[in-house]
Amino acid sequence: MAGGNAIRGSRVGAGPMGEAERGESAPRRRIAFFCANAHETQPSFADDAAIPETWDCPRCGFPAGQDKANPPAQSKVEPYKTHLAYVRERRNAEDGEAILAEALAKLRASK
Repeated sequence: MAGGNAIRGSRVGAGPMGEAERGESAPRRRIAFFCANAHETQPSFADDAAIPETWDCPRCGFPAGQDKANPPAQSKVEPYKTHLAYVRERRNAEDGEAILAEALAKLRASK
């Protein structure tokens, strides 16, 4: 079948219209960011946009900075804390004993 339909597989309105349809794009600039694993990424920003101090490296996920000689250190990830771990941060052993004694007294009084 040599003579098929030329627009098969496309939709109405699709095509390389580019700037004529969407308007002109904002002026942009590329900023280089470097991570601790010597990866370089160059995201583009609008000329009037504020440039962040760090950017996440898309290859390894480490934070990346603009200084190639001194990339930012990897932030320390704290493990997931359980509810009991949070309670232990707020209370000491004596407080825990007092709360437990109060709760047991209420339980025994309700019987």
